[in-house]
Amino acid sequence: MSMGSGSEGRGSIFRFDTRQIVVAGIIGGIALFLGFTRLGFIPVPIPLIGNATIMHIPAIVGGALEGPIVGLLAGAIFGIFSFLQAENPVFLNPVVAILPRLLIGVVAWAVFVGLRRWSVDLAAAVAGLLGSFANTVGVVGLAILFGLLPVAVIPAILPQAIAEAVLAAVVTVVIVRGVMLFRSGRTTAPEDESDEERRY
Repeated sequence: MSMGSGSEGRGSIFRFDTRQIVVAGIIGGIALFLGFTRLGFIPVPIPLIGNATIMHIPAIVGGALEGPIVGLLAGAIFGIFSFLQAENPVFLNPVVAILPRLLIGVVAWAVFVGLRRWSVDLAAAVAGLLGSFANTVGVVGLAILFGLLPVAVIPAILPQAIAEAVLAAVVTVVIVRGVMLFRSGRTTAPEDESDEERRY
């Protein structure tokens, strides 16, 4: 796939234009704020878990709105903060702390692009759910693989994972709908964008 935008109406998914740079900066700033203030990490009283999080949401929104590169960058910020501010031995392993977070925005982008032809709201909701589950499954799966968590911890993690996924779905729908309304100047968001407006 071409790395440049080319002369076609629909650009490459790897194109990184001015709007994406601006959005990446804004989303990255939000992720940095949540990380530095630790508002993005919510302590939970479950052994071996450490914190619930909302830091996956900027990566999901970035991926859905602006493509896999923006989502990947936001996820990288999340992963780096998880590693540098690790209170749980699980996240002292950089592979566990960072690698799954790189996939959050990429998964959200793929899901959103695949479903938006039917409904923007459905696409945003499922992108939020699966982007969040990509984080949870990736972290827990790698932690178990490296022997950092026992398989028996999975039932204890499920309620937190479901809560994070539902929250991500709701917030993603609200933000995506709001951004599309702002860009279109309409009172109801379009179910699709023109070829010039797509970043996929």
